[in-house]
Amino acid sequence: MFDVPFFSMNLVTLLQPPRIVIGDGCAPHCAEFLAQRGVKRVLLVSSTPVLPTLGGVLEALKKTGVAVVSALAIDREPTRELFEQVLAVARKENIEGVLGIGGGSAIDVAKLVAALTHGKQTASEVFGINLLASRALPLVCLPTTSGTGAEVSPNAILLDEADELKKGVVSPHLVPDAAFIDPLLTLTVPPAVTAATGLDALTHCIEAFANKFAHPAVDVYALQGIRLIAANLERAVRNGQDTEARANMALASFYGGLCLGPVNTAAVHALAYPLGGRFHVAHGVSNAVLLPHVLRFNLPAAPERYAEVAVALGLSRNGSAESTAEHGLEFLSQLSKRCGVPQRMSELGVPREAIPAMAKAAMQVTRLLKNNLRTLSEHDGIQIYEAAH
Repeated sequence: MFDVPFFSMNLVTLLQPPRIVIGDGCAPHCAEFLAQRGVKRVLLVSSTPVLPTLGGVLEALKKTGVAVVSALAIDREPTRELFEQVLAVARKENIEGVLGIGGGSAIDVAKLVAALTHGKQTASEVFGINLLASRALPLVCLPTTSGTGAEVSPNAILLDEADELKKGVVSPHLVPDAAFIDPLLTLTVPPAVTAATGLDALTHCIEAFANKFAHPAVDVYALQGIRLIAANLERAVRNGQDTEARANMALASFYGGLCLGPVNTAAVHALAYPLGGRFHVAHGVSNAVLLPHVLRFNLPAAPERYAEVAVALGLSRNGSAESTAEHGLEFLSQLSKRCGVPQRMSELGVPREAIPAMAKAAMQVTRLLKNNLRTLSEHDGIQIYEAAH
């Protein structure tokens, strides 16, 4: 059926939080979970826009006797310097647990703080796969955007400003002890952030499905995530108070997060990292701009897989697998455009002369490039950037 031998069956490891709670109004229940684990002093890692929405959570923490120590607000994609500042607060305050509430940036910082507060390793020593030795502190995460799926993944990303590149930590120790996914926390997310984070979740699902290490146990999450986002993202962007669309997007983001541990992403994310690292383009926007161009590069390797993506997007099969897949790529571009996301790197202030250096930097992200359906060279990266510029 597929022209890449996906199912031999290759080995897959599914890593998920031991407790996952999903549903409207579930956020305050995190307090009881922390209290049951003996946490009396928790570090809250969040962002300035999110904090005013946490009245119910803070009241529940107070009632259960859990004191809250607030970390520095994570109001941008986190650098190593910002992470170190939060880590210093955690060590000074003698916290007993970490509560990450926010988008992927806040949750990624929360995960690394929980792992490194009592650890002997530094951030630079754990960049990579399975280099983190342990995590001593309980960790609970609540997403407030429908995008990264960080609340259920073993991944965390920091921007290394010296290298102008985002770097990842991948470890079973970063999987939270509990995730509380409350769609009501996403109702106040602005349209632009809703669009960017939703397209990030869509990229997770598509890259996990069309991947050298794709697996039927993960495909079910990826395909359902694609279906839900295609049907609900534009609705959520146009009306943030659409509770049905918000709930479906929260579920889709969760499914995308479940794809990250066992399969992970590929060249779209690898090429997106220099856009964020050097030009501070929001992660979801970087993915959205590059997605159709990378998929067009990959399409010859697995047209049937990309045809399945198109069907999950809601399109009918139209002739050959290649033709159906091409219609899927056009749909992705139009969806991004309808959601108000910039379509070209030139719109994001990225100069054409930066492309060679960006391609060279992207080649360092081997942990993701190895997953890509087609081997991608530095020259290929330059061509993809040129097409997206």
